[in-house]
Formats: sequence, structure tokens, C-alpha cells
Amino acid sequence: MAIAKAERLMNLALCLLGTRRPLTKRELRTSIEAYLEAGSDESFNRMFERDKDDLRELGLVIDTVESLDGDIGYRAQRDSNRLPPVALDAEEATALGLAARVWQQARLAGAASGALQKLHAAGGMPQHDEGDEAAPAVPHSTLEPYIPAREAAFEPLMLACRDRRPVVFDYRKSNAARPERRQVEPWTLECWRGHWYLAGFDRERQAERVFRLSRITGPVRSRATAFTAAVPDQVTVRETVERWAGESASRTARIRLRAGAGYPLRARATEVRELPDGWEELEIPYGHGLDAWLVEFGPDVIVLEPAELRAEVVDRLRAVAKG
Repeated sequence: MAIAKAERLMNLALCLLGTRRPLTKRELRTSIEAYLEAGSDESFNRMFERDKDDLRELGLVIDTVESLDGDIGYRAQRDSNRLPPVALDAEEATALGLAARVWQQARLAGAASGALQKLHAAGGMPQHDEGDEAAPAVPHSTLEPYIPAREAAFEPLMLACRDRRPVVFDYRKSNAARPERRQVEPWTLECWRGHWYLAGFDRERQAERVFRLSRITGPVRSRATAFTAAVPDQVTVRETVERWAGESASRTARIRLRAGAGYPLRARATEVRELPDGWEELEIPYGHGLDAWLVEFGPDVIVLEPAELRAEVVDRLRAVAKG
């Protein structure tokens, strides 16, 4: 919707909501600047009728009232256009608070914070009471869920996914010395194990790909061109991210883990055996991406098998050492 039309509709809605009596077309025309500039009566009538239909389509209830003199007036009564109270249960409030915190380092941080404060003030979100175990993890709680969104690429990629705009960025693989230029049709952003991933269609490779945002270097630039590949449904995209990030386990790895370290790895292990030298041996089901996760534990992890996983971890460690 053009800005001029949106402003005109807003002014018309405010006039209809703010009046105590029905207003005629003539009164509305003299009250709204855009109608004064409409030119002829015929142009004004067409514009007004379109605007009135648009407001009704948007949900505004407009009453048409005929006076004793036969004049037709218009009014939008506040009681007929009042929204029902916003009421959120604990799970909904938690999800809303978590979504707002994703934006805490992005451009809409102030708007998200303000919206939460308004919901609190209006009673739309449950408040925290002492000893209330069912209270949601919304701001000011001692322990609350947290999804970081620190990467500079997060916001431009989120907007590109929303607007269906292809993007170009430099991407460095974990075992690569230099970044490579990628041209991607972005589908969605997914958070997995505290890291954000972009799923999309790589134009140069003509295949779906998943990119970890922390490995995107430099700015993300959008392109005013159409998508060339169909966008799969959300479930399929999520499965793609899980498969590439390592969620879908298809094989089993055997590793040595230093005692007292790597608790997330123990949580995924199907078998744990204590060793006499201060280490433990774990068997972990895994898919694509386990090598990147194991590198994060540094010298506390040694991959025993399979050999290909061990080689991938070694390559990543060497790339880190060179960088």
C-alpha cells in the first residue's frame, strides 16, 4: 500500500472513530487534506467510496446513518470497533517473550520491548508471583530461555527471507583459508544448539544448502530478482537444517572425552565407559555437522572412529590454527 493512501485511510478512520455524530461526505472532504486535493466531486466520490470499502475490508465497522433531512452520514462507533482483550497463557507468553529477546540486538529491539511492556500493562501477559512455578520465563525472571542473535547477517537475512529476495555474501567454510562468494535464494533462518543457520537455494551449485551465520563475512547484499527455485514447506526446510547441522543421526561415532568436560556430549551418548586415565569413552549417534560441534570442545575430545569423522575434525582444527 502506498504511503499516501495509507495516510489517507488512517485519517478517515480517525475521523469516523472520533466523531460523536455521523459525518456527511461534505464534512469529511473538508476535514481530510487529501480529499480537498481530489479535484472534482466525481473524483472525490470515487476515492471516498474506495477508501470506505478498504476500511471495511480491513475490519472497521462503519455505520451509515440517514438524518431527518435525508443527508447520509458515516460513523465508526468505538464500541463496535474495540478489539477483545489480549489474553495469553503461560506458554504463549513465554514464546512471545523469547521472540522479543531475539531482537534485543537488532533494529526492532525498542519496538519489541515496548510491545511487551504494553501487554504487561494491559494484563495481557501473566505476571510473576513469588512461588508461582507456572509463571512463564518472561523478562525479569531469574532463569529464562535465551536465543542469541548477535551475527550482523541475522537482520538482513531475516528481511530477505520475509521479502523473498536473493542475497549475495562471502562465506568461509570451517576448513577453508578464504571465504567464497555465495548467491543464495534464502528460505528461512533456524536456530540449532544456539547457532543460527540459513537454509536456501545456492544458485551456483544449483542445490539446497545450509549456511551458519557466524561464518558469513562482510555485508549481506540483496538483489532485486525473482527466485528461480521453488521454496519447500517449513517442515521440509527444518529437516534440511537439522540434517546439515547434525540433528538427524544416521551413524555412530566413538570418542574419548576428558572427565568433567563436555556434558552436552554425554547427554547424547548411548553408551559411556570410564577409563583409568581420567578419560571416558562415549558412543554418540550423529549426522552431518558433528565435526564442527566436536571442535568446540578443543583438547577435551579425541575422535576414535569413524576415520572420516576424525579426519574432518583434524582438518577443522588445522584451519583454526592457521587462522
